[in-house]
Amino acid sequence: MDKNYDLPIDAALFPEGCTRCSLSKFLVWIAAVMAVFGWGLYAAYRVLAEGLGVTGLDDYFGFGLWITFDLAVIALGAGAFFTGLLRYILNIDPLKNIINLTVIVGFLCYSGAMLVLVLDVGQPLRAWFGYWHANVHSMLTEVIFCITCYLLVLIIEYVPLILEQKQLNRNKLVHAIAHNFHLMMPLFAGIGAFLSTFHQGSLGGMYGVLFARPYIARDGFFIWPWTFFLYVLSAVGSGPVFTVLVCTIMEKMTGKQLVSWEIKSLMGKIAGTMLSVYMVFKLADTWAWANDILPRSGLTFDQVFYGWIYGKWLLWAELFACGVLPAIILIVPSTRNNRALFYTAAILDCIGVTINRYVMTVQALAAPVMPFDSWETYAPNWAEWGASAMIMAYAALVLSLSYRYLPVFPQEVKLNK
Repeated sequence: MDKNYDLPIDAALFPEGCTRCSLSKFLVWIAAVMAVFGWGLYAAYRVLAEGLGVTGLDDYFGFGLWITFDLAVIALGAGAFFTGLLRYILNIDPLKNIINLTVIVGFLCYSGAMLVLVLDVGQPLRAWFGYWHANVHSMLTEVIFCITCYLLVLIIEYVPLILEQKQLNRNKLVHAIAHNFHLMMPLFAGIGAFLSTFHQGSLGGMYGVLFARPYIARDGFFIWPWTFFLYVLSAVGSGPVFTVLVCTIMEKMTGKQLVSWEIKSLMGKIAGTMLSVYMVFKLADTWAWANDILPRSGLTFDQVFYGWIYGKWLLWAELFACGVLPAIILIVPSTRNNRALFYTAAILDCIGVTINRYVMTVQALAAPVMPFDSWETYAPNWAEWGASAMIMAYAALVLSLSYRYLPVFPQEVKLNK
């Protein structure tokens, strides 16, 4: 057979029947991504070599941009476990066309979160203490183990996709391993849903003991602070549409349809339903906090907000502009099927969960808790922005390589005929 010299040099590695841009264009894109990654890598080196003193973090702000980024991507990565649960356990078959992307996005979110934690530890040589010298009375221990175990589950779910690469899959042993992995996916989807639900909840569960921080302190439901459930609901209410947004960005960059509108609408409906449930409880939580918890702590509603960076606008934006509004748009069929409104709601949904993680960390630390305290301001410096950019560049790199060489979208050829 004559060789087609019009195809890219690496065309033999592409998924069956799929076309990709030329290798030179792809390498230009990778070079741009690697430039950002290199800047972030330098920032990470400075942090690990010189300590957290090179960042904007101090004794007052132990949590900052990194933890906000960490908690946000963990929440947005929830599309992986929730979509996996719906696809493999509840057997919603149409989700098979986007499940591979949700696994990759989840893997990137959780592995990125682990990289952030390595930097935020401050003393990386002691990072293993959380595993070997675990504090059994700390929720952080449970979070560490759940995140680690769930990342392992995501790796296991990612492996068969790698093994299905066209050239690798020609090997009979590799093909058999990939096939058997797929047969076990319902088991791993169940384990992943269990682990992710508990660590999402545990991230919110710690607020039940933070009585010295009335801004974030919450009462409980039986033995659980109700923020345990709020964190789970906010994650499953935003994760699916984050995956859709990632898919849409890829479609705009490649000029191809990768997932049908029906699947995106279904993901939006799922997210809208869970977001609506979350908003009912979130509004009830806010009312109880303002009318019960704050007065019992000797504070008024106005006292827990300050200036613009810690202003009330964040609360109203989170609750209504980025909560109630996108929930309504996503659950009403006529507005959900309007593409402009759909994508606007998806973006607002993701912004809302990010605001929530910001105010529950940075704003909580900035609020004065002693009579002689005052409001403190925090601004991340170049090292924190650089390290965060490194994580995003890492995600772009892995996602680009996966799309180019792995069968991430098995329906791609059919959609583009």
